[in-house]
Amino acid sequence: MAKKVDVGKVLQAARSSIPLTVKSYTLPHETEMYLEEILGHFLKEMGQEKLKDPLAYCLRELAVNAKKANTKRVYFEEKSLKIDDGKDYVEGMKTFKQETLDNIDHYLELQKGAGLFVKVIFHAKGRDLHLYVVNNALMTRKEQIRIYDRIARSRAFGSLEEALTTVLDDSEGAGLGIVILVLMLKKIGLDEDAFDIDIEGSETIAKLVVPMSKVRLESLELISEQIVQEIESLPRFPENIVNLQKMISDPDTEITHIARQISTDPSLTADLLKVVNSAAFMLPKKVDNIVEAVKLVGMRGLRNLLYSYGTQKILGTTETAETKNLWEHSYRTAFYAYNLAKNLSRKKEILDDVYVGGILHDMGKIIFSSVHPDLMTKINSFCHEKGIASEIFEDLAAGLNHSEIGAMIAENWNFPEALVDAIKYHHTPHSAPQPYRDVVYTVYLANALCHVRDAGVGIEQIDPQVLASFKITNEEQLKTIEARLDAAFARESVSHT
Repeated sequence: MAKKVDVGKVLQAARSSIPLTVKSYTLPHETEMYLEEILGHFLKEMGQEKLKDPLAYCLRELAVNAKKANTKRVYFEEKSLKIDDGKDYVEGMKTFKQETLDNIDHYLELQKGAGLFVKVIFHAKGRDLHLYVVNNALMTRKEQIRIYDRIARSRAFGSLEEALTTVLDDSEGAGLGIVILVLMLKKIGLDEDAFDIDIEGSETIAKLVVPMSKVRLESLELISEQIVQEIESLPRFPENIVNLQKMISDPDTEITHIARQISTDPSLTADLLKVVNSAAFMLPKKVDNIVEAVKLVGMRGLRNLLYSYGTQKILGTTETAETKNLWEHSYRTAFYAYNLAKNLSRKKEILDDVYVGGILHDMGKIIFSSVHPDLMTKINSFCHEKGIASEIFEDLAAGLNHSEIGAMIAENWNFPEALVDAIKYHHTPHSAPQPYRDVVYTVYLANALCHVRDAGVGIEQIDPQVLASFKITNEEQLKTIEARLDAAFARESVSHT
């Protein structure tokens, strides 16, 4: 069970300039999340909530590095190698990463037994926030030189994007974390002097000093401007779709007239019949009559289907492995969202919105990729390595994340607010406006469940408010729901092959 933050205690520390210390011997993921939440409360109290993402990255990088340093000590000791001996160091590092990853619990127990800890201290001093990450394994001279070398290397990069596309191709890519940390500081208007690491007594102390009077989030960089230009240059919605939308909005238009208009587009006709004959409608027999299909889907359902169809017509023209995977994920998310609303929350009135919201939630990734094809791959690779959410890093690297890009496209095409918000807030559901929160929560959870399946995401990484709204209380329940949806989706896929 994740430890809950005592908000009152955090606020008292922030207001009274009292250091707040969190100590851990193994630094599990739950503790990392706990530290991030404390940081958020400090920043909110200091009126700088927008700094949470870049500073959370920096804090996590330093804490994980401190834990890794402790692990390195017990590993070298077990191998009877001296960490401060040049030859032994090279020998030990050949196998350190793989062997400790394969048996991490064993080495974490050794750390705990040896009394090696990681201590994080939050200290608000006037308008400055001091963050200290302390571990009681003394840094070697070689390790310190390596860190300062990484800081020096960071000066060569003008942006996060440049570092990602350069250093990840480097065999020494493991040092990218510190390079990114310095660039994160630059992103908020600070230079490398805000960061320091040194030995004090029997401890290694990494320190970040954040003067709130000097910080500033950079305005959109070139890549963001390119993304905006790309959105503005997108074709308008297909004319036949716009005409159909107008017909649907006209209460005097008869269903037969709408059906006749649909039948002039063979691709749209096939899409409509595919949706109607899917498992979602549970029909006793196959429907191949357009008029009947329109009646079954309904005007609202048809309107939303047209948004999905038109989007794919415009954005789905380039078939790459990445876009293929993206659309497959989107269809799975849509299926999960529809079934969550129908069978778990039992909110039938949002079925159409959550289905189309699921299909379209990641459409911003297509634009992101088209502006810079390699950047999304680099971001995903780096974030997978670090165990951090890619949408946060997109935001920091490019000035916009794919959720915001997708929402901008949807607004540009005059989508309904429910769909715009489903796209915009599918990673930050608690920020969604109240009228569309049910839709956003459902699309968010559907997307998260897809990541439970594909990336091993755990319950602690899912928004607790969303889990509570679906009455999900434990990991086993979460995995059971995903397994059932996965099996149903597999049956659905087989029925259409």
